[in-house]
Amino acid sequence: MRKIILRDRRKVFPFNESARDLRVVNKPLWLHQRDMMARYVTEERELDSLAQVDGRREETFVYRDNLFFDQFFFEEFLQRARNLGKACRVAFDLDDRAITAHAIPLQNGIRREGNVYVADMWYFPHGIEQNVRPLVIDTEPHEMGYYHVPTHMSNRMGDLVYQVPTKAFCSIEHWVHTITANVVFGVYAQAARKDKELEDSVGQQLRVLARAMLEQKQVLSCSDLVHVGRNCSIDPTAVIRGPTYIGDNVTIGPGAVVDVSIIGDNVDIMTGGQVMLSVVSDRCFLPFRAALFMTVMMEDSMVAQNTCLQFCSVGRNSFIGAGNTFTDFNLVPKPIRVKKQGDLCETGMPVLGGCVGHNCYIGSGMIVYPARAIESDVILFASDDRRVISRNVHYEDSDHFSIKDASRLHTRMYPR
Repeated sequence: MRKIILRDRRKVFPFNESARDLRVVNKPLWLHQRDMMARYVTEERELDSLAQVDGRREETFVYRDNLFFDQFFFEEFLQRARNLGKACRVAFDLDDRAITAHAIPLQNGIRREGNVYVADMWYFPHGIEQNVRPLVIDTEPHEMGYYHVPTHMSNRMGDLVYQVPTKAFCSIEHWVHTITANVVFGVYAQAARKDKELEDSVGQQLRVLARAMLEQKQVLSCSDLVHVGRNCSIDPTAVIRGPTYIGDNVTIGPGAVVDVSIIGDNVDIMTGGQVMLSVVSDRCFLPFRAALFMTVMMEDSMVAQNTCLQFCSVGRNSFIGAGNTFTDFNLVPKPIRVKKQGDLCETGMPVLGGCVGHNCYIGSGMIVYPARAIESDVILFASDDRRVISRNVHYEDSDHFSIKDASRLHTRMYPR
């Protein structure tokens, strides 16, 4: 099968790079797509539009490169399209709960046409043609809660559940979508599939129970639900609960907790660290008492001690200092909104943290308001004037400019 990739060259703020280069479930999006489809594809081309595809009459699969979809979704679409034997475009019902709740906000790639939503993914059995029919795919959402709060707070915060798809699909056009793809449609979707698998099969339940008894572990910690790679050092007092994937050369210290997460290769989680429903990419470092909840860390980043990130996205090669607080709940009873192309838009989420771009260095003791973003290559120091981050921080606001000014002043005052 020939694969045509349509390039989406828009840059995603604050990372300032295309969605295809951002990490999703610990791989660049383009590599995630390539690995997933490798056994089906014999030829691959990258183009800017569907009109540039040549007229060869051969089986062709076309998609835009900012789309995230998992193996289960791709295989469902491809199998059904092949069985139909006609040119198809991916579509969704208007009442698909996962799409309407989490994939529609802040994007334009999934749009309504008639009585369905459509997106930029096509299958052509005999080359490109004009007559294309929508092929509706059910994401099979599974409702899953993530907080249990007192009643008086739940009335203010709204419905604290996610509609988690067991066949995931979304368009990455905003930094909020990196959390959607990695957490809700990534690690949470893996948990939803395992829940459904165990609910539907008594045999599976008995097999997992038998494995836990054989290994003398709790059910959620047995090797059927927790994958541990090569050359890992995990302290006996650490709590690991699945479904969780742990890569190679990982160190997890005493009292650490890893719960339903993806941990990449060469990651170090020290004493008392907590990682829950999160993605920690390759070569990241979490020292003692650092905590992540529903957060994605891209490769080569560090979150220092006593810092807690909830519903956050952190780019590659970034450092977040000790004692920082990324708040995720709007105390004022108003919807959480983010900047999109200069306008404030509702996120559809009752709780949402912040985003830190690539190559950032954030000093200690900051408080970051919900839905704020810090652009790539920014350096921030806590000061009397800037300890609370109440708006987006752009490169021009970086403290490294003041460092250069101070350095030049020092040179003038104390010449060598």
